[in-house]
Amino acid sequence: MPPARPGTALRAAVAVSMGLSDGPVGSDRSGRLLRPPSPTPAAPGARLLRLPGSGAVQAASPERAGWTEALRAAVAELRAGAVVAVPTDTLYGLACSASCSAALGAVYRLKGRSGTKPLAVCLGRVADVYRYCKVKVPEELLKELLPGPVTLVMERSEELNKDLNPFTPLVGVRIPDHAFMQELAQMFEGPLALTSANISSQASSLKVEEFQDLWSHLSLVIDGGPIGDGQNFECRLGSTVVDLSVPGKFGIIRPGCALESTTAILQKYKLLPSRGSCS
Repeated sequence: MPPARPGTALRAAVAVSMGLSDGPVGSDRSGRLLRPPSPTPAAPGARLLRLPGSGAVQAASPERAGWTEALRAAVAELRAGAVVAVPTDTLYGLACSASCSAALGAVYRLKGRSGTKPLAVCLGRVADVYRYCKVKVPEELLKELLPGPVTLVMERSEELNKDLNPFTPLVGVRIPDHAFMQELAQMFEGPLALTSANISSQASSLKVEEFQDLWSHLSLVIDGGPIGDGQNFECRLGSTVVDLSVPGKFGIIRPGCALESTTAILQKYKLLPSRGSCS
């Protein structure tokens, strides 16, 4: 019997790493109390900031002040070791500093997430991927996939916190196609741990109201408005998760919301599907 390919045994763990776990709900973390500046009803303990406008806000726009306020508030909380809810291009997520071991533990506890299920990291630029991962695909391929609704699983570098997913040599990387998230990651100047904003085993969230039961355990909730079509099930599938840890091959770990376009790009660069891939 041939030996198993490195990383194959980890595929099932990574496949559920983006908020699709079944662990029991654990203990929680309290946040600051501030009244939200919007008519959205706030749960006790929640601080909510609503992003003005939609998409990127131009520098000369009067809405830019509110956009900048939200960025600065989120960066301050993340640097303080807090957990923040954020909008992405696919779902609402929970973010914390990937370098803060205490914050990583808080994410697992408030989601009730199994400690054997990894978290992805969110970066601000494609160039940052080379710092935190051992890249085995052409740069042009990375730039076609990122930013985008994909999570790319690669071998991690020594730059990442050893307490982040200590049970696997791989890490999933995201650069969401969302202006706020890209600016946030760039301003933070470090890797962010990112997972879906929901209690494990429950449905993913396309609006902040859908995870309101978590607000009191967060330091900040950034409301970017509804994401996608809440009536369309495919909008809740999350990012497409692709294993790129083996040179010349790819494995679809989770089909997600962008399977067809992602597979077309991978095949354009003549990558072959690995055995066991669900592509």
